Parts: sequence; C-alpha cells; structure tokens
Amino acid sequence: MNVALPSLLCSPPCTRSCSGGAGVRERRTIVRAINLPVDTAGHSAPVTHIAFRSDGRRLATCSYDGSVLIWDTSEPARPAPLDRLRHRRLVNGSAWNPVTPALLATASADKTVALWQVPDQGPATLVNVLARHTDDINSVAWMPDGKRLICVSEDGHATMWDAAAGALLRHLSSHAAHCMMVAVNRHGLVATVGEDGMVATIVPDTTDEPRTRHYASSIEGCSWSRSGAMLAVARDDGAVDLLTADLTHIRTIEVSTSAARTVDWAEDDASFVVGAYDGSVHVFDIAGRRLHRYHDARMWPRSVATAAGLVAVGSFWGGPHLLGLDGAVEIAGPPAATYGPNALVTAGSEILVGTDAGVVVGATASGRPGGSPRQLAEGPILSLAADGENVYAGTYSGHVIRAADGEVLSSDQLDAPVPSLVVAGRTIVAGTYNGELIALDPDALTVRDRWTAHSGSVKSLAVLDGADFLSASTDRTVTAGSFRKRAVLWQHGNLVNAVSSLDGRVIASASRDHTVKVGQVARDDEGTWRVRNTVTLLGADESVKCVCLLGDPDRPLVLAGSYDFGLHLWRLNWADSTDSLVTGRVLETFSQGVSCMARIDAERVAVAGWDGRVIVVGRVGADEVGVLWSHHITDLVRADTAAVR
Repeated sequence: MNVALPSLLCSPPCTRSCSGGAGVRERRTIVRAINLPVDTAGHSAPVTHIAFRSDGRRLATCSYDGSVLIWDTSEPARPAPLDRLRHRRLVNGSAWNPVTPALLATASADKTVALWQVPDQGPATLVNVLARHTDDINSVAWMPDGKRLICVSEDGHATMWDAAAGALLRHLSSHAAHCMMVAVNRHGLVATVGEDGMVATIVPDTTDEPRTRHYASSIEGCSWSRSGAMLAVARDDGAVDLLTADLTHIRTIEVSTSAARTVDWAEDDASFVVGAYDGSVHVFDIAGRRLHRYHDARMWPRSVATAAGLVAVGSFWGGPHLLGLDGAVEIAGPPAATYGPNALVTAGSEILVGTDAGVVVGATASGRPGGSPRQLAEGPILSLAADGENVYAGTYSGHVIRAADGEVLSSDQLDAPVPSLVVAGRTIVAGTYNGELIALDPDALTVRDRWTAHSGSVKSLAVLDGADFLSASTDRTVTAGSFRKRAVLWQHGNLVNAVSSLDGRVIASASRDHTVKVGQVARDDEGTWRVRNTVTLLGADESVKCVCLLGDPDRPLVLAGSYDFGLHLWRLNWADSTDSLVTGRVLETFSQGVSCMARIDAERVAVAGWDGRVIVVGRVGADEVGVLWSHHITDLVRADTAAVR
C-alpha cells in the first residue's frame, strides 16, 4: 500500500501562475520529486540501504527510486512488501528506534530525515520531518534513549536532534569530506566515518572534543559490536579494522581487492559480516578467520544488516537478498530486475545502453528500437566502448566483456569494478574503482599493462587523439595523455564524474562540485597536453553527472546532465566568457537524475536518465537544439525478464 504524505514532502511537480501588477504573470516551480513507475513487487531502482527491526520480522529497504519499502520477513523464504514510504530524492539510510520498535527514521538526498510510525498492521504514518540540512543525509542512528537521533551529511557534519521536537541539539563532529556513516553503541558512544579517512567518536552528553583516528583510504562503513566494546570500520582499500571503544587498533582483516563498503555484527558478537564491492558478502569470526563468502552478481553490498540469524543484503535488483548467517546460503532473492541505464555508446548506426541488469539494449540513431537485448553480464554494466563491430562492456563484477558476431568473451577479474572504458589506438583501456588504468588486448582481453594512475576511482575515460585519452577521477583531477605519460589538466573542488572531448581540441568535465569546466587544449613541443583557456559553467545546486560537447570547437555547445533531473545546455563563446556564470538553460527534464551521454555525431547526442528514458538531442532548426526522439528503456527491452536471463 502507498502512504500519502503531506504536500510539504511529496506534492507532484507542478507550476502555479498568479496575477501581478499590469497583468504580469509569475511562474513558480516547486522542487521536483522522483517519479518512477511503481513495481508492486519491489523497487524500481537499486537498493541503497537495508535495516532490520531488532526482532528480524520487519526489514526496511531504501532505494534510488526515492522510496522505502517495509517488508514482512517473519517468513524469510517469502519476504512480502507491506508499505511504501516516499521521499523526494533517493533514500540513503534508515534506522529503527531501539525503544519504540515501530518508529523508523529515514534519511534522504532531499536533505531531510523523516520519522514514521510503522505498525504491524495498517499503513505507516508520518510523525515528523527534521529541518532540511545543508546537504544530502547519508546515514542516521538513534541514541539508546530512543529520543535523540544522530544524522550525518555530505556537508561533513554530524548533528544530534531531538526527534519528537525536530530541534537541533548540537554539532558533534566535522569531517573534511563527506561524512558517510554513523553508528551508536549501547552505551551512547557515537562513531562517524567519512571520505576523508577519519574515524571520530564522541559521547554527546559531554563537552569533550571527538577522539579521532585517520586512514589513508576513505572509510564508508562502520558498526559497533552488540556489546559496544568494538568498532568495525570498512575501508576503501578492501580491509576492515577492528578497534576498541577508544579507537585502539585490535586487528586488520583483509577482505577483498575491492572496497569494503559496509559491516554488521552477529547478535552474539562471535562473527561479523562485510559487504564488499567485489559483489560478495564475507563472514568472519572475531579472530579474523573467514567463515563464509557468498557471491551473487545481482547483489549490491553497499549495505548489509543482521538479525535473528539472517543477513539482508542490498541489490541492483528490486528488493533484498536474504541469507542464513550460518553458511551464507541464500534463503530468498529479489523479485525482479531493474534496467537503470548506466552507460551509452554508439556502435555504427546503433545506440547501445548498458543497464543494471547486465543487459545491453539498442536503438538506431533515428529512433527505431534495435535488435534483441543482449545479456552480457549477470550484474550491472557500468561502462561501454565500441570499435567497429566490437562492443566492450565494463562490469561491476570487475570484468571487461567483448561482444562481436554473436560471441561473448570475458577478461579475467580485474580486482575492482570497471566504471570507465575507452578504445585508445589498438588498446582497450579500463579505469577501475581502485584508481588503476589497465591496458587490455582488444581481441583476447588479456592484460598488457596496468598501473595506479589516480588516487581515486577512474569514473570516466574519453578519446582525445589517436592513442591519447582523457581520464576523470574521484581524486578531483582530469588528466590527458598516453597510457603511461599523463598530465593533469585541472582539478575540481570535488570528485569528477565525467569527461568529454571534441575533435581533440576542446574538453569538458562534470563534477560533484556542481560545475562543468571547459577548456581548449593542445600538445606542447614535447607532446604533453596543456590547457590554453578554460571556462567554468555553473550547473544546478547538485552534482553534475555527465557531459558532452557538440558542434564547432570554436563555438561549442555544452550539454550536461545533473542529479537535479535536468539536462542543461550552454553555448560557449571563447572570445567573451564574462557572462558564463549566468548563462545556460534547462533543455529537458527527467524524472530522476541524468545518468550518461554519448555523442552520435557533431550535431546529435544520446542521453539516458535513471528514470529509464533514453533520448536523442540535436538541432531542430537553424540555431535551435531540442529532443529528436524519446524511448523508455522498457520499450527497448523487448523480452521479458526470464527470457533475457
């Protein structure tokens, strides 16, 4: 059943016109809310967070579709969705109250925390909404008294609130980068971790400064043992550290070559469960011995939760995975695939879309659906590249796949997810979550060379000229050059999501700092790429996810897609960029964030949003740009889920 929220939270997008002086009409638009098709069997997008009620009979799953589903897990083999709670934007976390088990807090990218009464029977009701924070809320945790709530945000702050009154009580700690997770032990000791590699603990009822411990890698997950004596922290370098309450190191457990993203403890503290970006759940005993490993390419282990002998795991599909803690054997899986588009590429006359379900679907540049969907992986396809008849896919599982002439070939596992691919000369270059560039033979997909080129995930690669290419990373840099000889072109104020090139003369990058940087580039006498001129364009007040350049390099068109659902367009004038801070317009609006782009030719670009829309944008007149055609991804997936799998 669906819950109707007050208009403050979930009114549908609308406009209001009102009369003003001299017949002036003013148009106001409220903040857009995610509006995805509702699948009654589950979510319409991947599951971002999972939380068991203490008795294990209810499970809350949060999703990119902007909703929280409440599941009845009293029969673990048959989890049943009971209720759907809505936020405006994706939901990052939830926490059940330790004193009042029916009270649930949910944290969203709409910058709010909502409190819900979730009875065993009947619909949930909205109890309170905490004042909007300055940035996305990543995680929430209750104090043991059940009255105070700790919230951590992408602005780096940890704050404590009176939940019933909705009143801010105090700031607890500040991180130099995004604060990613909060955990509170049974004694009221608060732990926060962040992308700055800092672990901080504080007792909120004191005036003491936080106690801190620092790591070289990002820390995105933490969990207190049930006794409150030990803190487990999940490290981006693939390890988990066990610490005492005063942050003294006990031991380090090597979990995976990919990031360890989340951790939770068994109820008896004899073991703990780690979700890693190798698509696996790992179970260790307290001495650090591996007891079990469970792998499923559909899983997204950015969140795990334990209760009543069960382990719940997030998923790229529409619901949770439920495992038995003893043996890590799956008891129930998610109900259905989701087909969120993550990557686009043009291959000849065809536009190809890589999806969360591991399926590649296509359409012609003129808008006619392409051939049958191709199942290239069991899990998400994160990146695509094409060279003639060869199509290459980078996967969440850490493989590069080549599809040609009806045959599919896979590389060996490359130790981490592959969010970027490019064809550079006669080499396939893969960028990994670990910051590596890996050169692969285009036919055999064997590794020719590899090195750590960035200190963060290589989010995007793009052809520059010949064998030279661009790379953009979460370390905030954009670099250019050959595989081993690379130069930093510029830095952003936050991670860089995407990079694009036009005729090897102009490049553009999109960042979580809400800007697009555009620059003219050329090689110097030594063959090193240098920047001659740059312009910074202001996007919306949210992360800019993707970017593409069109037209003439002397007066290029810049297209950028944002988490604000907007596809933004700028016309760049190199001779006079004084008005670049106030130019630009929204060309098209999606019902979720804009995911990816691929240039078809100098005048057209394909764009996909996480709402499932795939469009082509191009010239519709002498000097106008507009949408030429639009499809929904489900229209392109012309086989049912069972047939595709």
